[in-house]
Amino acid sequence: MDCLARVGMEAFADRQIGQLSGGQQQRVFLARALAQGAGLYLLDEPFAGVDAATERAVIAVLKALRDDGATVVAVHHDLSTVSDYFSHVLLLNIRRIAEGTVAEAFTGPNLQAAYGGRLATAQIGELALGAS
Repeated sequence: MDCLARVGMEAFADRQIGQLSGGQQQRVFLARALAQGAGLYLLDEPFAGVDAATERAVIAVLKALRDDGATVVAVHHDLSTVSDYFSHVLLLNIRRIAEGTVAEAFTGPNLQAAYGGRLATAQIGELALGAS
């Protein structure tokens, strides 16, 4: 119940998983992971298909885990939130493009290399500035 409370889902404890929305299911899956008390959390697109409130709740839990000494690794494609959500990045495009702190690795040239020219120069500048 404590883990459900941490993700704001304690009121739904008696519901079947199939009765929950996609965002509610994401929160329950995170609660299940929290119950295991792991030191490492591997997440594949934890914010995909969730509403803004769920995204804020999930990121708050992930940051608390990090602050408590856990390692959180997440696949994430929303470049506009990278600098707000994460302290380190690994940019991949078949091979490793860059890794390090957001300030070190989330740069215009690295984003250009990772996305193979598919991002507009203005987009890259805004994203890289957000990381500074």
